Formats: sequence, C-alpha cells, structure tokens
Amino acid sequence: MILEAVMLQVKQGMEEEYEDAFREASKIITLMKGYISHELQRCMEVKGKYLLLVKWETLEDHTVGFRQSVEYQEWKKQLHHFYEPFPTVEHFKNVPL
Repeated sequence: MILEAVMLQVKQGMEEEYEDAFREASKIITLMKGYISHELQRCMEVKGKYLLLVKWETLEDHTVGFRQSVEYQEWKKQLHHFYEPFPTVEHFKNVPL
C-alpha cells in the first residue's frame, strides 16, 4: 500500500467552493483501479490549507493508472484552478515497526 500525501493551498476566499468541488471530484478517484481510500483534512491554523491523503495499492496505480487517465483530466478541470501555489505530490510507504 502506498500513501499519497499532498499539502494544498487554496486561493483565498475559495475554500467553501473548493470543498464542494472536491466532494464532487471525489467520485472520480473512487472508481480508479488500485484506489483504496482518501481523506481531505482542513488545517486549523492556516486558512485555505488542506492535507489530502490517498491510499493506493501501488505507486503505479496513482502515477500511471490515474495520472495518465481520461478521468484525471476531469479531476484537473474540477480542482486544479483552486491551488496557489500548485502542490507537490509525495508518496510514502509504511515502515514496519
């Protein structure tokens, strides 16, 4: 399992509109091969800052399967105009303890 982590900064004053758009766009990602789950967290200290966490079966399910899909184009259309600056996406793998 891979965890995709993205710190998002939404343009000032667009937070409510973004959250509504994200709820709608969430329907897209849930249908993708390798998708496990996702959550969006709102920062309590910084207005407009969010943390997106998505669990994928494999790295390629996200980087190839989702990112190179037609569905991703719709995801971009619905969400990318809210971000400033554009976020960096990072992937993590669990460390057995």
